[in-house]
Amino acid sequence: MAADAGFVRKIFAGLENGDGAGFFAQVADDVDWTVMGTHPLAGHYKSKADFVAGTFAKLGKVLPNGAQLHVDNLIVQDDVAIVELHSEATAKNGFRFDNHYCWVCYFRNDTIVRVRAYLDSVMVARLFAENPI
Repeated sequence: MAADAGFVRKIFAGLENGDGAGFFAQVADDVDWTVMGTHPLAGHYKSKADFVAGTFAKLGKVLPNGAQLHVDNLIVQDDVAIVELHSEATAKNGFRFDNHYCWVCYFRNDTIVRVRAYLDSVMVARLFAENPI
């Protein structure tokens, strides 16, 4: 069954509205999620719990109001969604974390099972250098 653009947009609306739990309800527990780059969030995560602990939990320690993600563009074909996002967050020290992302999401039965996430590695490195955890 192919992914539907309206369904994918609805899933990501959770992230846009600060409802991470709503978004992550559509992510497989054994998701294969790779955050590309060379920065404190980069890595190959083999479960939803590991991904959240290695990324969102770390960001929560330096971004008091979270990453504040917003969808800019969405392309869906078959079981793949390419989602371009940006964040509008401010770190504890006042640093504007206006990062841009591209997540390539693979679906199976309306559940995200694999993601390759691309972002500005230098900005992430600077965020954690200026706001150590």
